[in-house]
Amino acid sequence: MAVDALIDTGAMLAILDKSDQWHSSCLATVRQLRLPLLTSEAALAELFHMVGDSPFKKEATWEFLLSGTILLGSIQHSELPAIHSLMSRYADRPMDFADATLVYLAARESLETILTVDQTDFSVYRIEGKRHFRVLPLQQP
Repeated sequence: MAVDALIDTGAMLAILDKSDQWHSSCLATVRQLRLPLLTSEAALAELFHMVGDSPFKKEATWEFLLSGTILLGSIQHSELPAIHSLMSRYADRPMDFADATLVYLAARESLETILTVDQTDFSVYRIEGKRHFRVLPLQQP
């Protein structure tokens, strides 16, 4: 299944939470993109951590993930050195593991577009050290 864009934890959380200041802009953007959007296991782990213990929120998160909007990109053990290298390169940010997995997936899958509320970091990160991300949504709250 071909994908055109990545999605980060914060954007998924914003889509799920109507009270989030990014909700409208992320939801409008996801409706304009070709689905599914690629994410990583690390981003999903962050998402479930941030959703918390509410059974209602957990179930809403599962419904979103199983709706076909999201495709899970797997990372193999042999790919971890590349992710470590990214985290070392951006240690001044600092780059967290979830962000590193998404930057890595962007390079591996030849993607340049990411839906994220973490616009500052993803405007600094470079795909393969060269290419800029196309950071969405374009309209910030």
